[in-house]
Amino acid sequence: MNEQAVHVIGAGLAGSEAAWQIAQRGIRVVIHEMRPENYSPAHKTDNFAELVCSNSFRSDDAEHNAVGLMHEEMRRAGSLIMRCADETKVPAGGALAVDREAFSSLVSSKIRNHPLIEIVHEELTALPDENFGEVIIATGPLTSEALAQDILKTVDNQSLSFFDAIAPVVYKESIDFSKAWYQSRYDKGDKLDYINCPLSKDEYYRFINELKNGEKVDFHDWEKASYFEGCLPIEVMAERGDETLTFGPMKPIGLTNPHCEEKPYAVVQLRQDNKEDTLRNMVGFQTKLKYGEQQRIFRMIPGLENAEFARLGGIHKNTFIKSPLLLDKYLCLKKRPNIRFAGQITGCEGYIESASVGFMAGYFAACRIKGKEPVLPPRNTAFGSMLNHLIDDTNVENFQPMNINFGIFPTIQGERTANGKFRKIKGMDRKKAYSERALTEIGRWIEEISE
Repeated sequence: MNEQAVHVIGAGLAGSEAAWQIAQRGIRVVIHEMRPENYSPAHKTDNFAELVCSNSFRSDDAEHNAVGLMHEEMRRAGSLIMRCADETKVPAGGALAVDREAFSSLVSSKIRNHPLIEIVHEELTALPDENFGEVIIATGPLTSEALAQDILKTVDNQSLSFFDAIAPVVYKESIDFSKAWYQSRYDKGDKLDYINCPLSKDEYYRFINELKNGEKVDFHDWEKASYFEGCLPIEVMAERGDETLTFGPMKPIGLTNPHCEEKPYAVVQLRQDNKEDTLRNMVGFQTKLKYGEQQRIFRMIPGLENAEFARLGGIHKNTFIKSPLLLDKYLCLKKRPNIRFAGQITGCEGYIESASVGFMAGYFAACRIKGKEPVLPPRNTAFGSMLNHLIDDTNVENFQPMNINFGIFPTIQGERTANGKFRKIKGMDRKKAYSERALTEIGRWIEEISE
């Protein structure tokens, strides 16, 4: 065991993964977590790696989806977050959804019971000085105001921010099944994975009108609403055009209403939120409507007239730094190389992406303690493509949070046929080619970092 400790600030998914990877390499870790002394606007429990929606890990298709590919790379690399997600998963078709409480409880138990991990419950209001040695900042997009201000000062105000919204959760027993029905889109997965609530054209337009005119949460004068495109509030999507939602979360395709021969004009889907299946999450219904308005407007949806809400939607500010300008290839702050950043504060978006950056930061920090040169993940992998997004300084001014997707992978050009002609790979074959290439290369990287 190496006596020198790495200090990890924050016990979200990135911090928990980073701490685990360091400790598994025989190095002491001290996690500094402000809860329960202080809470962010979105977190409600004392558990580590707390989630705010059930299907936080999205698609689990490793063959045709970049998110599923990242799941598989993380599994093979020995990720704590993926191990706990797999042990607490609930049915969700082709997605990986978890029982939120069980998941965070399991992560917390693993972290708290590791012999090389120490937990200190305190809020740090400034970046640690050099006496701390190796430090990983994994405070997430909801970094406390005092620490965020010190980070801003340290990085010369090179930061950006956007707003993220949380979807409501409904008690399943309050859903009216004389109007709603069970079905996954195109009957994928288990037929019980999703509950569907149909709207006719007239019902949809009445709903849209109320949605656009509903009373919203006010922003402070100094705040500018700059949403992440992958998580727009439902009412913001509606404001972009009356038909927007019928091509988004309320699209009716792939569904057949058993209660009515007429095809629904729009459909609201509710996804399983806990293992007992007593709670259902309104898919794509993240919102900044005021609580009373949420109840009034969402009860206009057929099947939800008497809905009881276990959690209403909310909104919070997310903060991230300009990583390509500020961080080196090992996620170290260029001005203070003993400090690394990990998780969503770096500008990755999504829980599994956050955990993957935590994994890399933990591995890089462990290498420095051991005096070893870290091996960077291959560029063609999900790990490598996520890292490249964070450190590629060719487009600093337009840097924005990014989910893992094949668009940030190196392009696959195509292949030569038997007669020597060039054939471009398209569609699902193209996605499969990206995944096959990545999984081939990630195996070699895992062998190297496991030595």
